[in-house]
Amino acid sequence: MPANASGMTSPAFDELSVNSWVVAAGRPSAVGAPLNVPIIPASNFTLGSTQAYARDDGTPTWEALEEIVGGLEGGKSVAFASGMAAISAVFDQLTAGALVVLPEDCYQGVAGLAAAGAARNRWTVERLAVDDTSGWVRACAHADLLWLESPSNPLLTVADLAAICGVVRKPGSILAVDNTFATPLNQRPLSFGADVSIQSATKFIGGHSDLLAGVATTQDEALWEALRKSRELNGATPGALEAYLAVRGARTLAVRLERAQINAKVLAERLAEHPLVSVVRYPGLATHPTHEVARRVLKGFGSILSFDVRGGAVEADAVCAAVRLIRHATSLGAVETTMERRAAIPGQEHLPASLLRISIGIEDVEDLWRDLDTALRVS
Repeated sequence: MPANASGMTSPAFDELSVNSWVVAAGRPSAVGAPLNVPIIPASNFTLGSTQAYARDDGTPTWEALEEIVGGLEGGKSVAFASGMAAISAVFDQLTAGALVVLPEDCYQGVAGLAAAGAARNRWTVERLAVDDTSGWVRACAHADLLWLESPSNPLLTVADLAAICGVVRKPGSILAVDNTFATPLNQRPLSFGADVSIQSATKFIGGHSDLLAGVATTQDEALWEALRKSRELNGATPGALEAYLAVRGARTLAVRLERAQINAKVLAERLAEHPLVSVVRYPGLATHPTHEVARRVLKGFGSILSFDVRGGAVEADAVCAAVRLIRHATSLGAVETTMERRAAIPGQEHLPASLLRISIGIEDVEDLWRDLDTALRVS
């Protein structure tokens, strides 16, 4: 059990279940050391060790987060100031004139980043449906960056990563997967053959709506070094408090996700029968278009779903205004249940006007259902 630069020693990942790894990894090992990695608000260190300046070399708090997520994803991780900072570091690897392939259903931040680069002639962008497996396989031959998001946001379409990641790609290209919705507990893109897996640690890793952070993980040593260099040169370093909170949140990821997934399945099934709901999108439902793919590539169906309220934007907004336990807020993956109308967000206007994305938390499912059913009926 070798120690890292900060003196932390963890069991080998293959010795433990993931439930144990998130609890055990990234802890100081020296006799008399604190049991939990502390907040270390240091910009520089006494010279003579492997750490000199935090922006270049990191801190023990960052390293704990990177060790936890790296083990979960099956690679080596680099922590960033936000999910978008991690994503930007991947795009930073592209040379002028590159071809980027994005999903049609894609996080608006990624779509915006890709569009901004295309407007400056840094790259060109093509879009494909998430479930167009043959299209993604063909794109592997000529794309410089294939950016997959699975399950997608907010239509919850699941990509066949086994088929897409398993084919030969253009030399030097990168296949990246935003794994935030699935989390490393339900999906490990690197095991399918992806080059890099992205987590917005703001979401499930942190789990308490109190931080911004991102993590990129790869098995490619050269890509790992390049991502670290991008973080260094662009100053995309995580804050000391944020890294500490992300580590603390990760400790309970397994138990939080287990409870939230149970809740999500119950709510998805009930919403599917509700007279005031026209469509429910949840990979765990047999009616979902990519349910069979989800059964093959996911260990669990997650705790995010979306549904369309009968009517339009006015009726959907009324539901958001009427809930009491559920919070009308953006983001996802936290202990509390949140809901929002996605078409109200700039860049998402193409979505169904009455689509509500809901991130299911760990509250009592019957309380959640009463709140949601009441809001639907009074809207």
